[in-house]
Amino acid sequence: MTNIVRIEITQVDLTPKVKRTDAIQSFVTQETPMVRIVCADGAEGTGYTYTIGTGGSSVVALLRDHLCPRLLGRDAAEVELIWKELFFHTHATAVGAITSLALAAIDTALWDLRCRRAGLPLHIMAGGAQRQVPVYNTEGGWLHLEPQALVEQTLQAKADGFRGAKIKVGRPHVSEDVARLAAVRAAVGNGFEIMVDANQAFTVGEAIRRARHYTDLDLAWFEEPLPAEDIDGHARLSQSTTLPIAIGESLYHPSHFREYLQRGACSIVQADVARIGGITPWLKVAHLAETFNMPICPHFLMELHVGLCAAVPNAAWVEYIPQLDDITTSRIVIRDGYAIPSADPGLGIAWDRKAIRDRAVAAAVVE
Repeated sequence: MTNIVRIEITQVDLTPKVKRTDAIQSFVTQETPMVRIVCADGAEGTGYTYTIGTGGSSVVALLRDHLCPRLLGRDAAEVELIWKELFFHTHATAVGAITSLALAAIDTALWDLRCRRAGLPLHIMAGGAQRQVPVYNTEGGWLHLEPQALVEQTLQAKADGFRGAKIKVGRPHVSEDVARLAAVRAAVGNGFEIMVDANQAFTVGEAIRRARHYTDLDLAWFEEPLPAEDIDGHARLSQSTTLPIAIGESLYHPSHFREYLQRGACSIVQADVARIGGITPWLKVAHLAETFNMPICPHFLMELHVGLCAAVPNAAWVEYIPQLDDITTSRIVIRDGYAIPSADPGLGIAWDRKAIRDRAVAAAVVE
């Protein structure tokens, strides 16, 4: 029987291994709500979602009180139907971050279960378009670092085989950003990609100004230059610069991406599987971007995104930023600068159940 009989909800908090700062915030804790779905025949799947320090308890409450009880007795194979019904059940709180994050925990668990039942890894079950995807490093480049530290970190990333690295921008004056980026470019040479990320810090005018100063540094992209809700501003910026404009980690529904793409407001899509509401809508966004001849380069959650990137033909990069090491026994495989998707059935994540139990800050069972 594929009917769902039990759902376990757990939250684990994970501390970054290094200090992470950007133009608007510090990343101090990854709150990680998890959902484990069990069917009558014993088949199961585990999914998860995350915050960067606030809202985890709200996600757990939404799962426990409103979403997971509606899963009992449902056919776990009806992934698309379940997602749509849960989305409309939460219509009063959608589209929004908390609802999308909660939906993602359930949807990724259902996909894990679906893949395991079929005996297939995620990248094959969801499309099987690529065997490997280039990987760039984001566990460095933070805004508080001075030029020499940035140079040392980026040279190490290059030596480690990464094909690119992300640098945070948004220092008080553009000259400070340029000094940091120029030092890194001079050190790594022209064949190594540099991505920059402003984390939505700028006004339209300031973003246009900074883009002009960044242009000669041959950057792979200019990420989140403006608040995500400012589509018109992104369109104006895109029309004023040759730098690729990357957006998406702070968008919560495929229709938001459609608006950006139709307006010519971006040239790289960075859908985040947790913030978009799960694998089901993530795949829609990836294929939508494909119809506009644009790449998808997802934000964060590399352990999940490596399989999804290999599933679609237009995924150009996987972002390397480890966060699950303390609660998993698997590790992302990188060869010659490429991320290799797991061949194991499921999402490709081997959870350490004891570590999860020991670190749990919240737990509930729905049955």
